[in-house]
Amino acid sequence: MPQRRHSYVPLVAWTGNLGAGTSAYSGYSRDHEIRLADKPAIEGSSDPAFRGDASRWNPEELLVASLAQCHMLTFLHLAADSGVCVTDYTDTPIGTMVEAPEGGGHFESVVLRPSVRIGPDSDERPVAELHERAHRLCFLASSVNFPVTHEAVTIRAPERTR
Repeated sequence: MPQRRHSYVPLVAWTGNLGAGTSAYSGYSRDHEIRLADKPAIEGSSDPAFRGDASRWNPEELLVASLAQCHMLTFLHLAADSGVCVTDYTDTPIGTMVEAPEGGGHFESVVLRPSVRIGPDSDERPVAELHERAHRLCFLASSVNFPVTHEAVTIRAPERTR
């Protein structure tokens, strides 16, 4: 099967010119928008540690959220294909970034923490393997240069009483 290529072309537009551009490090806002076609704009900024607006998404949060989304969507696909009925899925991932003394830095790790509720008639035995497969198949986890791991919890919905 030939490789298929996909392109993604969002627009990232800085909206933080306070009148004097970047004439001084403290004289401009880190605010920006991420736009794509007819989708709602995502309001972004930098992390508050870097003079950003805490009420807006920052790139580090979006990276961690993207890794969690990729795992979730891949897992749900695999669950559906294997006959596991997922009725609820939440994740509170933790990403750890380390600043370098000379500036810059890197992500050290991301730990996904999915909590998956399955239907009372679903077998929970294959769920751990589905998470392993989702990790191997996730496009984003395969693209980063730091470990992405998961600590999954599976909850079985109670049997229905009649």
